Amino acid sequence: MIKEEHEVAVLGAPQSQAPLTTTVINIRSDTAVPDHIVWSLFNTIFLNWCCLGFVAFAYSVKSRDRKMVGDITGAQSYASTAKCLNIWALVLGIFLTIGSIVLLIFVYMAAYEAALRMTWGY
Repeated sequence: MIKEEHEVAVLGAPQSQAPLTTTVINIRSDTAVPDHIVWSLFNTIFLNWCCLGFVAFAYSVKSRDRKMVGDITGAQSYASTAKCLNIWALVLGIFLTIGSIVLLIFVYMAAYEAALRMTWGY
């Protein structure tokens, strides 16, 4: 016989004849709403072309505020806007950074060729 079965057998039936009652506790689950604040901060510091990173950071802070108040729908709306702005800031930041580097290389090459022409007299 298992130990738990032995303890139940020793204790026997419940002594009270009162009806059994149950208590149901509803615990509100904390819905995880990502506010993208770290991504927004990264875009604000490093890829802030057209101030999209800063605007995304503002929406992320609004999303976090709405989440703290308990407005899950508002938090999701602000988080969705922040995510969209972060995507645009990242894409524009990558393209414009690469474009600036390529343009800088072409300008340096043209300046180098012009310096060579002036030096050699072509």
